[in-house]
Amino acid sequence: MWGDIAIAFLLAFITAFVITPHTIRLSKKVGAIDIPNDRRVNKTPMPRLGGLAVISGFFVSVIYLIITTSLEGKINFFGEENYYIKLIGFFIGIIVLGIICYIDDVKGIPSFVKLLAQILAAIIVVAFGIKIDDISVPFTEGKIVISGVFSYILTVCWIIGITNAINLIDGLDGLSSGVTLISCLSLLMVFALNGSPLIAIVLITALAGAIVGFLPFNFSPAKTFIGDTGSNFMGFSLAIISILGVAKTYTALVLIAPIIILGMPIFDTLFAIFRRIIKGKSLKAVFKPDKGHLHHKLMAKGYSQKQAVLIMYGITAILGMFAVILLESGIWKALSFALLIIAIVAIGYRDMEKLMNDEEMSKKENVNEEHLRKQD
Repeated sequence: MWGDIAIAFLLAFITAFVITPHTIRLSKKVGAIDIPNDRRVNKTPMPRLGGLAVISGFFVSVIYLIITTSLEGKINFFGEENYYIKLIGFFIGIIVLGIICYIDDVKGIPSFVKLLAQILAAIIVVAFGIKIDDISVPFTEGKIVISGVFSYILTVCWIIGITNAINLIDGLDGLSSGVTLISCLSLLMVFALNGSPLIAIVLITALAGAIVGFLPFNFSPAKTFIGDTGSNFMGFSLAIISILGVAKTYTALVLIAPIIILGMPIFDTLFAIFRRIIKGKSLKAVFKPDKGHLHHKLMAKGYSQKQAVLIMYGITAILGMFAVILLESGIWKALSFALLIIAIVAIGYRDMEKLMNDEEMSKKENVNEEHLRKQD
């Protein structure tokens, strides 16, 4: 298994790293450029087709592993789980969603059209057999079996929700890609502890590798953005892989662990929906972008773009580790870990804030000195 994990990661990483410069040139050629405005943080025009590199890395890695593991007999794609049918549906969904998002990155389309594409892609996936069959009762050995229409509706809502959760936090250099990477690593640990199917482990590892290959070009100061093509792909893939990664023999934390791991983008999305409805006094307001997301709030408090991103990385990592500890050791150890982290952050918060203010003052003084030298 570990050899397959290494191959999945390295193939995706190398492919994405090599292809990203080509996506930058393609962005300039087709006009997929993110132009600065009042809502955006970037100060200069930025290519935004980096998602194509992440998708390419993922596909190259996964297709290679599907072929090799099938020949070796490690994964039975034609068994009772019908993984070959589920993967076909997954890939078709990626293609449908990717085409619409590519058009949006190049020319721009209304938000409701992207939502329709997300719904269509989710329905395709469900039609090919990927769905949530049961939900565990937290902290017990029981579970609620879900069947019929409700199972399909719940799965479609889960896929659309996570897709938009990742898409909506894509507002700072390296934010959505880094948060997704940390979520992938957390889910990989959960899958390993859970005895999840090898196919889910290969998929989550390939996604992580592709993001690592892209992140050097996307972290602040970014050379390219991942775009709607990439952010929708990452959220869509996380949602589906988390369903595939649930082992039927394990009755605890069936969807609780992924929800905890993705807690920050999920909360940010739900808060954005309620905030926009209340502010706009209509459901149409949900589709109107604003500057009320968590990363905007952090920057409004004086944090730099890089500091805001690192804080959100930290929150995601803490939630991911909380989920892993909860699965491995139980609720009391997970809660004690969370309380200890909160105490440490509370003790050091003022010093960190003072350090940040001193750094900002130093930067302003350097700018003023440079301006005076130019005048002389």
